[in-house]
Amino acid sequence: MREILGRRRRLLSKRRNDGTPEPISAALTFATEWQWPVLPGVAPDPQDRGRCGCPDPECTVPGAHPFDPGLLAATTDARMVRWWWTNRPSAPVILATGGTAPCAVSLPALAASRALALLDRRGMRLGPVVASPTRWALLVEPYSMEQLGELLYAKDFVPGSLRFHGEGGYIALPPSETGTGAVRWERAPLPGSAAPWVPDVEAVVDAVVDALTRTGVSAPEL
Repeated sequence: MREILGRRRRLLSKRRNDGTPEPISAALTFATEWQWPVLPGVAPDPQDRGRCGCPDPECTVPGAHPFDPGLLAATTDARMVRWWWTNRPSAPVILATGGTAPCAVSLPALAASRALALLDRRGMRLGPVVASPTRWALLVEPYSMEQLGELLYAKDFVPGSLRFHGEGGYIALPPSETGTGAVRWERAPLPGSAAPWVPDVEAVVDAVVDALTRTGVSAPEL
């Protein structure tokens, strides 16, 4: 038991030269400490970092989605996570959203940056925010499709660029490297062994839609 715990601590402490955790360290933290089901994603094409390593030449989320294994394989089992990333050490870390794991609301990076700045000025409390060069994702409490449908139906306007990652969805988590660039924490989770706090989806959607309207982000930009 001591040997196993010692090996786990060494894995969790591994860091890259720039100080960010290795994917295996991050994946083990998500799975075992926070109980977020994860699985390895498809790495970008080594010959062309802007293309995906999957068979689809028109893939719109290069290096940022599951393929083999499929999404249903996502797990919190430390042995499986360790085996995956020992064999594929640079694989992106994919979170299977929904169920007991957080869901997410994502929007284009520039619009997200403006919206978050306004929400900060209002003093709204947000949970972790995941950022890629093209899109930012705000983590929220798990929600059902029925709950989301009622929420959106009650609104006069919802930007078409908003994406909702609920049950059966996924997002790439830091420190993944994808075809569009590095995934990082724009708002990092607070340190600790417990899963980070995340807000209710209704509060986030209400605030983000209002913020986008007030900041005057044009429709094409969204």
